[in-house]
Amino acid sequence: MSDYRVKFETVTVAGFDYVIRSLADLQQYADPFGEAELAGISSASWSLFGKVWPSARVLALAMHSVDLVGKRVLEIGAGLGLASLVIHRRAGDITVSDWHPLSETFLNENLLLNKLGPLQYKTGNWEIGNPGLGQFDLIIGSDVLYERQQPEQLAKFIDRHAAPNAQIIIVDPDRGNRVGFCREMMALGYGCTSRIAERLTENGEHYKGRFLTFSQVVVGDVA
Repeated sequence: MSDYRVKFETVTVAGFDYVIRSLADLQQYADPFGEAELAGISSASWSLFGKVWPSARVLALAMHSVDLVGKRVLEIGAGLGLASLVIHRRAGDITVSDWHPLSETFLNENLLLNKLGPLQYKTGNWEIGNPGLGQFDLIIGSDVLYERQQPEQLAKFIDRHAAPNAQIIIVDPDRGNRVGFCREMMALGYGCTSRIAERLTENGEHYKGRFLTFSQVVVGDVA
């Protein structure tokens, strides 16, 4: 961590303040142990995990009021894991996942800053099987469709880890891969609904994006 310049910011979600340690800028790249190469992360995208993105704020606010009773929850591509912190504060059963080697370190530091107990963290690589991850009743993510290959990879990853009757909530800032992802999910047997998100985030930033919600289609007997 000594190789990175960090900052501390307060992010307000539904009236609750979260102190977040993030990267001071996104032009930093230090990989003395070859972790980036091993994970297949380019130098250009290496630092992207370390910012509280607008979509993460939108997802976190939604998680303040979503029904969590009796649900195992998985955040995918969590980055700094703001939505997971919100769920954890509500005593939800949340597992955090990302494939960035530094994500877990930042998450643990932010848990300490906010006086929250430990959280379950799992490395989530969408390209391969993750047999130790298990299945979940609610799978959430924000701004996870920024690469061309991601719609197919992510859809298959979600399908492997979705419990029967699972709900999937993705906040997407209207990236071009959104349509392809919805198509992949529908091909796997999921129904899709889309709704426009609030046009202002809680910190007053303009937001262009939407909620994508998926659930498994149950084919009943035809009378």
